[in-house]
Amino acid sequence: MLPDEVEPRDLHPAARNELKTLQADVQERVARHLAMVAFLIDDEPELAHQHALSASRRAGRIPVARETLAITAYRTGDFALALREFRTHRRLSGQDGHVSLMVDCERGLGRPEKAIETGLDVDASKLDTEQRVHLAIAMSGARLDLGQTQQALFELEIPELNPAKAFSWSPDLFAAYSAVLEDLERPADAAQWLEHAEHAARALQAHHGSLDELEVFEIYEEEPAAEPEVSTEEDEEAMVDPADDFGDEHVAEAPVAAEADEVETEDVETEDVATDDVATDDVETDDFDAAERGDEEMSIEDEVDELLAAAGITGAAVPAEATDANAEDASAEDADADTEPTTDKQD
Repeated sequence: MLPDEVEPRDLHPAARNELKTLQADVQERVARHLAMVAFLIDDEPELAHQHALSASRRAGRIPVARETLAITAYRTGDFALALREFRTHRRLSGQDGHVSLMVDCERGLGRPEKAIETGLDVDASKLDTEQRVHLAIAMSGARLDLGQTQQALFELEIPELNPAKAFSWSPDLFAAYSAVLEDLERPADAAQWLEHAEHAARALQAHHGSLDELEVFEIYEEEPAAEPEVSTEEDEEAMVDPADDFGDEHVAEAPVAAEADEVETEDVETEDVATDDVATDDVETDDFDAAERGDEEMSIEDEVDELLAAAGITGAAVPAEATDANAEDASAEDADADTEPTTDKQD
């Protein structure tokens, strides 16, 4: 039975990705079975193995399904099934990551020579550090099964056998090295490496505990999130923002209107100044024209006086109009005078 609370997303994304070739309903059920294996493998390996069998029956060609079944079979002590499933997984995926478990399965089946042969068939340089360390531990155990104690010690003397550093695989490596030293009747060295193993385990436990605390602190930092002061300042800025009260159009028009008022004021002042300047210029121009007109009038009177003097008329100056009228009368009299003698002659 699959609990309702177990969902496909509970499975690791890399494993879910391998199930995409299955039909939707089969994919969901297989994913839930594999998720249950992850939940139960440490506490209830037998029940986890049953879920792995169900997943393998529905997804026999999927590497992760065969890998999960092999691991649960190994945890339950079914070394034959585990070895068969590990080989199938290697054939489907092309990976040798579980070679150390395959060596242990051969040992579990009572075939230490086959176990050493299985370990030697793999190129250890293509394995990562953890896989290489576990392979060395498995090969050392196979050597012990054959009574090759010194060779078992040599299998463990690898660069990772460094008590100054602690990794996830360090406690197992140090403990295996201590066990071989014990078989070689070197109790002092064995006790020292056993102490190294315990010290590495404590260091790793403290390290993982500190990581857990850091994760908790990160969660608390995300939950409170923003402080009230920041939000208050933002709210005040939002309240001051004129866009909230008047809208964007009013905000855009307000400065323009102010600029227009300033421009109009400047224009009025400019016009007043310009008007004053123009008025001053006009006054000066009128005075100049009047002076010119005065000069012209004086010159005409002088000409009239000259004409009157030439006609034998003297006296006070008369207006120009009267002068012109007298001149016309004089001309008419002269014309009559000239005409009369002619008449007398004709008579």
